[in-house]
Amino acid sequence: MPPLNRPLRLAVAIDGGAPQTASAFVDRAHLAERGAFDFVTLDDSLGQPAPGVARLDALAVLARVAPTTDRIGLVPTVTTTHTEPFHVSTQVATLDWVSRGRAGWIVEVSATEAEARLVGRRPAATAPELWHEAGEAVDVVTRLFDSWEDDAEIRDVATGRFVDRDKLHYVDFESATFSVRGPSIVPRPPQGHPVTVIDATPSHARAAAARYADVALLRTDDPDVVRAVRADLRERARAWGREPDRLIVLASLPVHLDASADAVALAEFAASWHTDGVADGFHFRPRDPERDLRLLVDGTVPVLQHRGLARHFYPGATLREHLGLARPANRYALAREASAR
Repeated sequence: MPPLNRPLRLAVAIDGGAPQTASAFVDRAHLAERGAFDFVTLDDSLGQPAPGVARLDALAVLARVAPTTDRIGLVPTVTTTHTEPFHVSTQVATLDWVSRGRAGWIVEVSATEAEARLVGRRPAATAPELWHEAGEAVDVVTRLFDSWEDDAEIRDVATGRFVDRDKLHYVDFESATFSVRGPSIVPRPPQGHPVTVIDATPSHARAAAARYADVALLRTDDPDVVRAVRADLRERARAWGREPDRLIVLASLPVHLDASADAVALAEFAASWHTDGVADGFHFRPRDPERDLRLLVDGTVPVLQHRGLARHFYPGATLREHLGLARPANRYALAREASAR
């Protein structure tokens, strides 16, 4: 079969299993990079883990993974409900810097009263309220990314000037739950905006996904559901003035592979969905990260590569380049240039 014009996007979760050590996550990321996956994800939440299970901070873990990898994207889950957008912005921007432009983040909300009590700042809210707030959080986080223009840093030792203050900007954002003045304390990330990922499986998350996400995840193996939700997200994105093709929709599927034949069957399944236009790619969630990830890399991916659907190497250096997404222009630089005309 000749290759399609639409490249097959592939991502994989590296959480789960044991032991949860830095070296284990590094090894999994290296394996996924050998398979030329676009990015790996690492789940996180504010909830208490199950008994006997350690929960590590996903952002911190992937910051540890970043210097040991060269090309693969690194996408931790970040909850916006009990976390100030200013801190989210600095942490995600820092991950983009230490990975040299390979960061993203999965936007998540914390809906339970137990999670609210852990922080003690406010009671739990309803899903519509939380996802409305999450959309506002993404908005202000991207504004903070833009609060430094790309050439704001001067670093002139002779004059003692570190930044051009005319190229730092207040964001002056206010909502019902937070207010942020800015600018950020971290320079604009290498990608401009690290890639924003939203799990659009809950219906309440779809408005935020259509407006703000670069990548939307759908946790279902029903092709009719994926096709319908993908079409809905693309239409909503168009209504916001976005180019629908810039919103990548991945089917997020659990994976449990027992034999090499299952790896081949999964490749045939993925190829058929992609050929039929059901989804733009897949986010695989291995039940056993050590076994299933290796079978994906050594079995499923080579079949997809042989069929011309999966690439053999990375076309660029950043996650946006892997996904075919343009680097966003800085909104404040555009406004300043427009006012100067």
